[in-house]
Amino acid sequence: MTEQSTPEIELSAAQSAEFWTGKRKQRFWRAIQAILILIAAFIMLIPIIWIFLAAFKSHVEVYQLRLFFTPTFENFGTVFEDPYDLGSKLFNSTIVAFVTVIIAIPIATMAAYSFSRFTLKFETTILVVILATQFVPAVVIILPFFIMFRDLGLLDTRIGLIMVNLAIVMPFAIWMIKGFIDGIPMDTEEAAMVDGSSRLQVIKNIVLPMAAPGLVTASIFCFILAWNEFLFALFLTNREATTLPIGLALFRGEEGDLWNLLSAAGIIIMLPMFVLALAIRKYFVQGMTMGAVR
Repeated sequence: MTEQSTPEIELSAAQSAEFWTGKRKQRFWRAIQAILILIAAFIMLIPIIWIFLAAFKSHVEVYQLRLFFTPTFENFGTVFEDPYDLGSKLFNSTIVAFVTVIIAIPIATMAAYSFSRFTLKFETTILVVILATQFVPAVVIILPFFIMFRDLGLLDTRIGLIMVNLAIVMPFAIWMIKGFIDGIPMDTEEAAMVDGSSRLQVIKNIVLPMAAPGLVTASIFCFILAWNEFLFALFLTNREATTLPIGLALFRGEEGDLWNLLSAAGIIIMLPMFVLALAIRKYFVQGMTMGAVR
């Protein structure tokens, strides 16, 4: 009796040892992954933490590596005063970014729907050309834009910046929204048209509601691109239509870069993006998931 049970006991002990060995390996690799994630997150957060702390320091304290200091809100008031006048630049950036999105998304949606639902001549060529515009270096086309806007009287105007931003975000928006519309089954549209709905009613009542997360996602990216655009604003504006990224270049004095004021202005630039991301994070995740599944 004992002799027959011994192999079974040995086998059970071996299986148990193998189980715990595998479990330890899993715990070890999970711990390694957690450590690597924490290190990566720490590296990414260091600049943001430094900017946040520097925004509440004086010009002298900003060069001192101190976590404990007496915070001051003076920097946030100074950036809105002369000669920096960050308020007008905040207004310009807000107008340019919002108007760009308001114009770009409807036009891009109509173009994307046409490419998705209709058979067009040279459709592939047109789509490739639209995508190829994203690969053209901005430096190459600054001079043509400058000459054109100079002749049209659009230099240093918000209208000129909106036109440039539309040229930047439109190809991206068309491609992105087309991917979302491609994921909507055509059967729903055909059934609605059989019931008597027109094409416009189908788009309004079916396509737009189903593609709403994708439209919101495209709007977010377009807004971010327009909000952070620097190169064109640098060459096409001078004083009246300068935006927040250009305003950051003004924070220099006889003593060098005013990092405390730069940090305060940087927080002002990041804050709308942070609030916007929190407000629409649900739609953003749905849109990214919808665009990933075909």
